[in-house]
Amino acid sequence: MMCPKCGGSMEKVTFKEVDVNRCSGCRGIWFDLLKHEELKKLKGSEVIDDGDSKIGRENNKIDRIQCPSCQTPMIRMVDREQPHIWYESCSVCHGVYFDAGEFRDFKSRTLIDIFRDLLAGPRE
Repeated sequence: MMCPKCGGSMEKVTFKEVDVNRCSGCRGIWFDLLKHEELKKLKGSEVIDDGDSKIGRENNKIDRIQCPSCQTPMIRMVDREQPHIWYESCSVCHGVYFDAGEFRDFKSRTLIDIFRDLLAGPRE
């Protein structure tokens, strides 16, 4: 599997018997169907997201990507609870892709996130 953002190879990473694919280049993470929600509930699972969030923010600007699993164009999604988090989702296989640092942010909601969401401007 190749990374939909940088073209790097994806490596399998396992946390408590849950497998995901992480890019060896940009460190973005591919989650098969609902695995991001499953891992969100597991204490300590943020360790799988070891990428630089600055690189993740830069890669977040790349918004027209193909699903690394089935090659379908992916859809830009916004997390309902934290609208500053954008990720990509496949409408066919229902996998999701988080840029480096996004899963760590997705997993925790802080007071700073609440203020950030209140001050966030409209999406372009």
